[in-house]
Amino acid sequence: MWIRYAAVFILVAGISLIAYFFNSKQNEEIITAATTENVLKDTLSDGSVVTLNKHSSVTYPSRFKGVSRNIQLKGEAFFNVSPDKRKPFQIHVNDVTITVVGTSFNVRSTNGKTEVIVETGIVRVTRKNHTVELHPKEKVLVEMKDSVMKKENEEEHLYNYYTSHEFVCDATPLWKLVEVLNEAYQVNIIIERRELRTAPLTVTFSNESLDHILEVIGITLNAKVVRSGNEIILK
Repeated sequence: MWIRYAAVFILVAGISLIAYFFNSKQNEEIITAATTENVLKDTLSDGSVVTLNKHSSVTYPSRFKGVSRNIQLKGEAFFNVSPDKRKPFQIHVNDVTITVVGTSFNVRSTNGKTEVIVETGIVRVTRKNHTVELHPKEKVLVEMKDSVMKKENEEEHLYNYYTSHEFVCDATPLWKLVEVLNEAYQVNIIIERRELRTAPLTVTFSNESLDHILEVIGITLNAKVVRSGNEIILK
């Protein structure tokens, strides 16, 4: 009888072990969220919210295990991270690691460059054993060729247009707004008149059409808006 009981025990233990590994594998499912021409908002298992800009992606586990919450980013995303001091949230982009506990910030990666702008809380940006600590309205731009990371003040609000659906200008030079408009509306606006480039704008556009925005720019800065093929020229 004891041999029979032992066999049953081994059988049950084996089934339990297989079920454990199967469930573990299921729990370690890797998810990739990606965008093309649309903005996507995704909520992670810890309650953190990621807003992906166009042509961007994040990769993360279905459930965070271990001592940190790790995700991979390509492109641009705005993060609103749920607080958890015991398990820091880490974003890996290019060769940069961004570590937070609970905060909101924007990360943008283009052509090997990584830009981090903090909206709330504290963010640590690390690259090759060098770390900078960012506070609200501070940013750092990391380039592959740079050996030292330098943080700067960031007073502009245009970076988060794809999450707020607003273009907020506060004495903002026209060239900065035009760069964002070109990206947001997939157009090619050219500032022909040199003095227009640095002309300041103080205005907020909320869910406005491009035509209306161009009309306001033209009236405010006494500029002529001319469409020529695929280009929009400000004269």
